[in-house]
Amino acid sequence: MATTAEEAGLLGAKFYAEHPLYPLEKTLADINLDSMNVWGKAHDIEDLSLGFSTLDDLLAAAAKQQGRSAIPDSRPDKGKIYRADNFEFSKVGLPSLYIGKGEHLVSRPENAPLKSDEYDSTDYHQVTDEVKPDWDLSGAVQDVQLVFEVGYEVANGDKFPEWKPSSEFKAKRDSMLKK
Repeated sequence: MATTAEEAGLLGAKFYAEHPLYPLEKTLADINLDSMNVWGKAHDIEDLSLGFSTLDDLLAAAAKQQGRSAIPDSRPDKGKIYRADNFEFSKVGLPSLYIGKGEHLVSRPENAPLKSDEYDSTDYHQVTDEVKPDWDLSGAVQDVQLVFEVGYEVANGDKFPEWKPSSEFKAKRDSMLKK
């Protein structure tokens, strides 16, 4: 599903979370793709929701199959987990996975500045935030293949993904499933 009006207050996700077409207690998970890696293949993938649910384990396993690693949010002070569509689904109890971009690009030295820092400072929510002719979408393809594998594992798993005990969203899901 593609929601809309994220920048206006997560309005599309909020509407669906409050008026789901399919019952949320029967919905397995939310996998949020907010933006894609347009700079080429990466050695890793950011798990912006790391520590919240068992979806982390599925992401780490799928990343390992690709020869990559899942890493924590490199900028947790920005509170991305609370500013993207996944938040509306999390608030109603649906386990959510939110990935960022691969931070350490295969085409750049390991100690190079993060490309996403450059993007944030020059293009993020600016008039220059548009398609660029030098983008290398092989990183986006790599990430789509990764989350497809996670979704496949969720869909074919023998149990629902769960919030981890320390997650602030666990109680909502537990009460939803008891109904």
